[in-house]
Amino acid sequence: MPRKPSKPSPGSASRSTSKRPAADTPNRTSKRARATPRKSYIEPDTDSDAASNAGDLPEDAESGDASDFEAQSEKEVTSESEPDLDVSDGEPPSTKATPRGRQQKKSLPLLKKQSEEKELWKPGAKLEPGMQLIIKKPKARDAGDTPYTESTIHPNTMLFLKEIKANNDRQWLKLHDPDYRIAVLDFNEFIGKLSEKIVEIDETIPELPVKDIVYRIYRDVRFSKDQTPYKTYFSAAWSRTGRKGPYAAYYVQIQPNGGSFVGGGLWQPDTEALRKLRHEIDRKPHKMKQILTDERIRTAFLGGIPDSEKKVVKAFVGLTSNASTALKRHPKDYPIDHKEIDLLRLRSFTLGKRLPDEAIVGSQGMDRIVELISCIEPFITYLNSVVMPDEESSSSSEEDDENDDGSSAADDVDE
Repeated sequence: MPRKPSKPSPGSASRSTSKRPAADTPNRTSKRARATPRKSYIEPDTDSDAASNAGDLPEDAESGDASDFEAQSEKEVTSESEPDLDVSDGEPPSTKATPRGRQQKKSLPLLKKQSEEKELWKPGAKLEPGMQLIIKKPKARDAGDTPYTESTIHPNTMLFLKEIKANNDRQWLKLHDPDYRIAVLDFNEFIGKLSEKIVEIDETIPELPVKDIVYRIYRDVRFSKDQTPYKTYFSAAWSRTGRKGPYAAYYVQIQPNGGSFVGGGLWQPDTEALRKLRHEIDRKPHKMKQILTDERIRTAFLGGIPDSEKKVVKAFVGLTSNASTALKRHPKDYPIDHKEIDLLRLRSFTLGKRLPDEAIVGSQGMDRIVELISCIEPFITYLNSVVMPDEESSSSSEEDDENDDGSSAADDVDE
């Protein structure tokens, strides 16, 4: 049956030109209630029903105080703090509503490592969905009863060097970075204090920053079969140009288990420097022998041998640092039956002494190193006077080269 129109026909009621008459029952619903969508499409019968429906709205919808900035901030915080959830089954993730109508953030459960599980911080390890891994930031080892001082090597520094020898890989050093930094700082401060002593012993050594004296811990593995990335010792060298250059240098090495070393000299100098040294040995061998027979050098570096030139030369040539690079045969331009052939075969001219750990760690370490540096100073000065002579020493050396017959020794040498 067709629906009757509810609108009256034009002829049934006369059109009024006056204003619309007021309703019999005034509408007392507030503007807030009218502007806000209701939860039901049913018109309220009374004013009390309208008020109750308005009271059911959440507080955020009523206040309208939230700004775009706050909304964006909440969105960014949620996107950063909440992990991606697996929604492959099509079910939305469960959330819990707060009294204000907002979703409550859920913290992810911590993963407790079991004894048989794989180390999760290693590359390739995977976490289960909804799990998070927290690795505590490592802290440096406690100093204990022994304080760190500038003039001593701390026992923790030696302990770190022992550990890196047993764990010589990059991943281990990353996890023990605080111990490494404390050990390096301890060694650098010790070297800075030692530099002040060396400058007083040898006036030709300038005051240089520690970075120009200390060697790095990283190894050069480009042409080595040993691919371990780090050295197992700390070391430093002093010369007129720092740890690098053509001059003879003082050398200090700190290594546990008796590997510490104090010495100096020239290690495999270049061709021109080696030629000058051999020329000096050929013409004036007594100068080097006079230095090597000094009582302090014989006692500190040559095992306390008697004051004999022959025995001193044999001990000096037999040192591992010198013998390992010496020629098997005689050098060019010198006969095999030369009376100083043992010294002429050398390609390195060094002196050194190994020290036990107890001689390095503690207050006595600085004094022992300074004592050895003081003993070797005449040897370093002699080598530098030959290899890189000053103007005054160079002119005096040319005068000494004159033979008894007035001829120059340089005339007999094939340049």
